Amino acid sequence: MKGKALSCLFLVSLATPGAAQLPPPEDIPEEVLRMERGTAARSPINGQPLTAAEYAELQADLRSSERIQPQISPKLQGLMIKLRLLKVLRGLFPFL
Repeated sequence: MKGKALSCLFLVSLATPGAAQLPPPEDIPEEVLRMERGTAARSPINGQPLTAAEYAELQADLRSSERIQPQISPKLQGLMIKLRLLKVLRGLFPFL
């Protein structure tokens, strides 16, 4: 009895039109979404949404500000050199 009911249910499911299984018409196909270029971006500073032009302008500003080297005191530079030297020596002589 169960076998007949299952086979009838299976046949009825095959006989239903396939349109019920299609995605809704307002759904954009994945192939179309893959081909679209993303023109929206987020700011790396605060995460705010930006247009492509604003993002390009922000990147240019960031690149130009990176060229400015911060001034480090000579004492700190000497300390950094000593720490790098100590790191190299510890690699050669682990008991230091």
